[in-house]
Amino acid sequence: MIGRRRFITHLGGLVVLRPLSTGAQQPITPIIGFLNNLSPDAIAHPVSAFREGLKEAGYVEGRTVAIEYRWAESQNDRLPELAADLVRRRVMVIVATGGGASALAAKAASTTIPTVFSSATDPVELGLVASLNRPGGNATGVHVMTNSLEAKRLGLLHELVPNAATIAVLVNPGTPGADSQLVEVETAGRAIARKVHIVKASKEPELAEAFARLTEARAGALLVAADPFFNAHRQQIVALAEHYAIPATYEFREFVAAGGLMSYGISLADAYRLIGLYTGKILQGTRPADLPVVQPTKFELVINIKAAKALGISVPSTLLARADEVIE
Repeated sequence: MIGRRRFITHLGGLVVLRPLSTGAQQPITPIIGFLNNLSPDAIAHPVSAFREGLKEAGYVEGRTVAIEYRWAESQNDRLPELAADLVRRRVMVIVATGGGASALAAKAASTTIPTVFSSATDPVELGLVASLNRPGGNATGVHVMTNSLEAKRLGLLHELVPNAATIAVLVNPGTPGADSQLVEVETAGRAIARKVHIVKASKEPELAEAFARLTEARAGALLVAADPFFNAHRQQIVALAEHYAIPATYEFREFVAAGGLMSYGISLADAYRLIGLYTGKILQGTRPADLPVVQPTKFELVINIKAAKALGISVPSTLLARADEVIE
């Protein structure tokens, strides 16, 4: 009898211990590191689209995935440490958005953690991937192509304001790809026999100074070059263009929605949704090397008629007919 009691007691202990052991093995929630060189309010809508892309791939923030956000607040020199912090956090994927600077910081921080980037400059040129179709390494993403559209934007601006003998171009010299932007706009300026006057700004106080310089140069129109810093300060830039009464064109629809005259480029929200989808695929086990870099095929021409009237500009009917959206 004693032996039987001991045996039953021992079985009871096993029954108690086994559920405790099983319960301790909770599923691990994957953590995404989100690195961006802007601030949360500057790209709230695109980040929402990123979450939608994740959701399409089967991941919901706060339920099936956690996201660690790191914002550089337009200070690119903070990006390396923010990227290193995400590596220390042992995130499963780094999403490096806001431009090439974030992507380069992520690349420098880790050559093993999968990275999904957005890049305005050709990612092959920046050294982020070996090729667009076969990225190789640990990174892939979306080439938003905004830097390669400067000549197109300059041509559209010339079509809208044909009498502008001098066209100013606002460039951020601190952004990756700035040199190629300058070459493109200067080449495009020569093609239409117009003088291109370069003004530069990489910090908020420099924006007002840049507009003062372009008026001194008697520029008749302004091309705001593609740059995350300018996108983060689009309200201020649009207000300055209105104050100085200078026709200006921009990279994203968001500038025109804020009161700007014209934009030509991709949908930023669509790009971030694709980044979310790619991130989900990588969490499911797909290697970045097997995911080709996405290149947008749709570009939006948006014109603000109210802004044109305020500037005394009559938008050519041929230009209006090609517009994807006209804001009254």
